Amino acid sequence: MNKTFKIYAVVFIVVMIILALFEVNKTERTDWRKNFDINQKSPFGLFVFANEIDGLFKNKVQKIDQTPYDYYSQTQKKRHNILVIENGLDKQSWNKVLDQVSGGSDAMLIVTDIPKDISDSIGYYDSKISFEDENVLKLTDTKYQNDFIRLDKFPSGRGFTFIRPGVEVLGKTVEENNMDQANFIKVKFGKGNIYVHCEPLFITNYYLLKRGSVSYAQDVFSYFGDRETVWFVKGGSKDSRFFLRFILSNPALKYAWWIFLGGLVLFIFFNAKRKQRIVPLAEPLRNTSVDFVKSIGNLYLQEGDFHDMMAKKAQYFLNKVRMDLLIDTGKLDEEFEKKLHLKTGKPMEMISEATGFIKKALDPYASVMKEDLAKMNRLLDQII
Repeated sequence: MNKTFKIYAVVFIVVMIILALFEVNKTERTDWRKNFDINQKSPFGLFVFANEIDGLFKNKVQKIDQTPYDYYSQTQKKRHNILVIENGLDKQSWNKVLDQVSGGSDAMLIVTDIPKDISDSIGYYDSKISFEDENVLKLTDTKYQNDFIRLDKFPSGRGFTFIRPGVEVLGKTVEENNMDQANFIKVKFGKGNIYVHCEPLFITNYYLLKRGSVSYAQDVFSYFGDRETVWFVKGGSKDSRFFLRFILSNPALKYAWWIFLGGLVLFIFFNAKRKQRIVPLAEPLRNTSVDFVKSIGNLYLQEGDFHDMMAKKAQYFLNKVRMDLLIDTGKLDEEFEKKLHLKTGKPMEMISEATGFIKKALDPYASVMKEDLAKMNRLLDQII
């Protein structure tokens, strides 16, 4: 185990310990966001309502995870009940709902916000009417006068600021210092009815689990007739197909996943050093001079011009003497032979014999034989 790896290991372990300490000392926080999700057990989710709705509607409820536009474009249904709870539908879907109501179905819209042109078609305007921290919701029907719900956590405070004539008020928001404001109405629309409630908190987990709050919810839904109910659920009831769904849905696995990713990033960051590439083996350039000389020599041998070959060999030798030994080769006399003897250390007899062959090679009228070429070549190679 090298030193660098040990450093990485220590850093990773320290980070793991710090994260573990944060996790141990972390206090659980309640999620008070108004998500209205049927799969959420947070205070303002609809998990309890989604599990109890079959009993409330006598097993005649159908949860639809499509938009009303898609659903009714593919399905033809007889008169039925329609339930929409904080779904954020588009205008095309709202128009499909209104078309179904016009044909004789009933719709209950438990929403805090709806497109203005849709609410205008129904016959009301809504807005925030209360800024109190606590509201009481009551129904106007005398038989429900003892059933009410107290909203003590983040009420929306919404109500109807305008209701067209002929609209029946079914419920109100009651406050000590303000006049009662309508928050639950019934509108005759074509052959059916539309029920609009602008405070959906009463069916969330927090309030349904409070003692005495269930009766109010039962009273509200009692206005629905005894027939099939189609509930367009928010976000759909299908599980996500994301491959990390199970890991991210469990806090322990989720933290382990993020720690793993963090460790991987640290490893890549510290290990991202430039490393020497493997240098490919480069073959040195081959010296072809010898091959060239051999080829030229063979050519001369084939031609049989031994005199020319001796002359070129002699010229090459004399040039090498001038360049390497710095001896003047203008006169091939005894002085030249002495200097060549002193600088090469070769016997005078050998040098004299070589000088004789050189003179013969440089004489254009001299007669030479193949043996002369071979002997001169051997002598010159021995001298230098």
